[in-house]
Amino acid sequence: MSENIEKPVEFRVMPNGPLHAKGKFSILTPDGKTVEIVDEAFFCRCGQSKNKPFCDGSHRSSNAKL
Repeated sequence: MSENIEKPVEFRVMPNGPLHAKGKFSILTPDGKTVEIVDEAFFCRCGQSKNKPFCDGSHRSSNAKL
């Protein structure tokens, strides 16, 4: 019999890039509504993304120092 044991969410800071989150989790709006349930997401750290809180790669063309 195998148990369904979920691993904790893992966060990794990508050098000169986004915050990488991997695992099963929910993303909530400030008022508590679920936006998305994902297995993996990349979050903006430079503040330049047009798709916040997610990274859209804008850090590559900005002068942001991460």
